[in-house]
Amino acid sequence: MARSKPFGLAWRSSTLFIVSTVGIGLFTDLFLYGLVVPILPFILADRVDLPQDKIQSHVSALLAAYAGASVLFSPPAGIIADRVSTRRAPFLIGLVALLAATLMLFLGQSVAVLTLARILQGTSAAVVWTIGLALVLDTVGPENLGKTIGSIFGFISIGELAAPVLGGVVYKKAGYAGVFGIGFGILAVDFIMRLLLIEKKSAAQWEAASDESQDNAGEQDENAAPEDADEEEPLLRKKQEDDYKVPEGQNKAIKSFPILYCLKDPRLLTALLLAFNQATLLATFDATIPTEAQELFGFDSLKAGLLFIALVLPYLLLGPVAGWLVDRFGPKPAAVLGFGYLVPVLILLRLARPGGTSQIVIYCALLTFCGIGLAVIGSPSVVEASYVVQRYDKANPEFFGDQGPYAQLYGINSMVFSAGLTLGPLISGGLKDSIGYGNMNVVVAMLCLVTALLSVVYIGGKPRFLRQRWTASTM
Repeated sequence: MARSKPFGLAWRSSTLFIVSTVGIGLFTDLFLYGLVVPILPFILADRVDLPQDKIQSHVSALLAAYAGASVLFSPPAGIIADRVSTRRAPFLIGLVALLAATLMLFLGQSVAVLTLARILQGTSAAVVWTIGLALVLDTVGPENLGKTIGSIFGFISIGELAAPVLGGVVYKKAGYAGVFGIGFGILAVDFIMRLLLIEKKSAAQWEAASDESQDNAGEQDENAAPEDADEEEPLLRKKQEDDYKVPEGQNKAIKSFPILYCLKDPRLLTALLLAFNQATLLATFDATIPTEAQELFGFDSLKAGLLFIALVLPYLLLGPVAGWLVDRFGPKPAAVLGFGYLVPVLILLRLARPGGTSQIVIYCALLTFCGIGLAVIGSPSVVEASYVVQRYDKANPEFFGDQGPYAQLYGINSMVFSAGLTLGPLISGGLKDSIGYGNMNVVVAMLCLVTALLSVVYIGGKPRFLRQRWTASTM
């Protein structure tokens, strides 16, 4: 006897709703992270009664607990997600962990409870980023991944950058209850959307009408990898498939965590480097803009927070466009041009001087130029990594299993991204204190230059002139 369809099957399994749900999930993670950060010192002073000279060290420890948990739990989250029949269940479990973490932060009266809360928050971040990105790939396919990731990253950047300002303002006006009230409200919306979500592969089991079946087939066809995803010539495709074959007799670690075999590929390693450097740049801006604004213009936390509008607005507006260009022309042009463009722009940040309105305008304009660069580099890393791993998956379907290694890939991507968010403030803060803000940005610019050069060589495959030189040297 045929089962009746779930309520709202069409819209609950639609691409728009699934992508929106993932976007809200990622937004919630970053928003709650940023919302709590400004009030951690007050929680430690008011509730835990820590002496003032110990608060900074404990705040740093709590931030490290979040980052450490996110780094450690991202790979296991990917392994689990690739082995279960549906991604929705672990996606919901991740939200339960975030809800528990938020409750513990709201009610916690000891360092141990607050530390456990931050560990749960980091674990939730590992789950939502790993499974969320895998769910997006399942839904839109690799050929639409760039513009989708660009749109999502532009949206969630608002939560990442606005939450600390909002947290500080709301705490000042309404106290802890006001801050956590906002958090619980967003969690409620996130929970409802994740509960309603139906994956496309699950929806296909319910579809009976021929029109709907044809639509699903069309969407599944769209998920096929673009034949010209990189610069390889059509005559080399057979050789490519052989290049991506996994030899027999792999060790136990690789059989348990198959994505490890793919990490020998320089294209994938470079894609992960792009993700690390992207996160490092974002964290560098987060860590240095408020202090530099205070030193240059005497801004308080609210005014310094408003400067982030200049950085975020281009990211929000241009992210989808840049992602579409990645889908259309591949990740290499965006990676090379984006990181290359950021080199002079970062160096020019030294032009801002102490002063009034004119200097504030100069600094905002330079931040806007930086925002344009961040929009361009937002999606190449995820798209390139997906292209590479898909080639391994297609050449070795039995080795990687029915769902492929995509959640494992995004688990590693999340781990690398979290490492960048962790190390970025430490490196940039140390450099700013030792050599100054302008010289710090020169160092970061050189990092972008090296990334752009590596992207020329490896992202999207070696360029033709390097392939021809390599071929000639081996003949």
